[in-house]
Amino acid sequence: RHLVYLLLALGGSVLVYRVPTSFWLETGWVWLFVALALLILVLIPGIGKEVNGSQRWLPIGPFTLQPSEFAKLAMVVYLAGYMVRREHEVRHQWQGFLKPMAVLFAATLLLMIEPDFGATVIVVGTAFGMLFLAGVKLGHFLLVLLGALGALLVLVVSEPYRVKRLTAYTDPWADPYDTGFQLTQSLIAFGRGEWMGVGLGNSVQKLFYLPEAHTDFVFSIWAEEMGFIGASLVIALYAGLIGRILWVGRQAAVAGNDFGAYVCYGVALIFSGQAFVNMGVSSGLLPTKGLTLPFISYGGTSLIVCCAMLALVLRVDRDSRNTGRRRR
Repeated sequence: RHLVYLLLALGGSVLVYRVPTSFWLETGWVWLFVALALLILVLIPGIGKEVNGSQRWLPIGPFTLQPSEFAKLAMVVYLAGYMVRREHEVRHQWQGFLKPMAVLFAATLLLMIEPDFGATVIVVGTAFGMLFLAGVKLGHFLLVLLGALGALLVLVVSEPYRVKRLTAYTDPWADPYDTGFQLTQSLIAFGRGEWMGVGLGNSVQKLFYLPEAHTDFVFSIWAEEMGFIGASLVIALYAGLIGRILWVGRQAAVAGNDFGAYVCYGVALIFSGQAFVNMGVSSGLLPTKGLTLPFISYGGTSLIVCCAMLALVLRVDRDSRNTGRRRR
């Protein structure tokens, strides 16, 4: 099944790469509308699929679609186009900043109903990061950011299971067989890996002990099998990838392709945010929260969307290079 997802991701990436960035600029609102429609559809009883108390998936034959993953890409494309069309409003007027906030509120509300707290944090963080890079007034930005942080705090304390996760994160060994179970098993996996790991495929934690070893805690299993050296290599690869995406965005801005630059910044924020949260959770740096590790965790929709994002960045790079050649 994962091989099928990989083939679909590669095929979809080729299609995305062949489409000029002007198309995404003009149709950004369409993709946002589709994403919001899917987020609504997944909440309808009898249509959305519920797993572990969360209704986040749409069954399509033998496969499932996770609308929240698609919503991340749609939000980046829409915001990038909005900031190009309304550049003066975004930088100098309240309404230019509040309009995308209304759209963001609608998306986060639908995500929280599922509930998908992890996707909500990534979408909100990416949107705020893109708006900050677009040059919004610092006073406007800080005021809305404080409001968003306050709302985030309310969301955390409003659900007992989130409070339990937060308290268990501070001392997982206080209750290693209940609230601290996931984190303690994850830390045991890190400890077993030592410097060089136990060998690829030789993890014990993934067999019986660590829940969600193929998705949320896949980095723990990698650290167990490949050790500190292998874990450091993955972190370095992510740093290199994200740095390169930001460089492509900078080159696009220099070439006058502001839309492409904003898209690159948004993709870099999503990849860095998800990688940081996933690794932080598995190593005990952050409270337990389910988020996939881009390109590594099992999940068809996540893999397809991540590859599509990367293809979009490659297309931006191609268009920027062509623009540079024409200027010379």
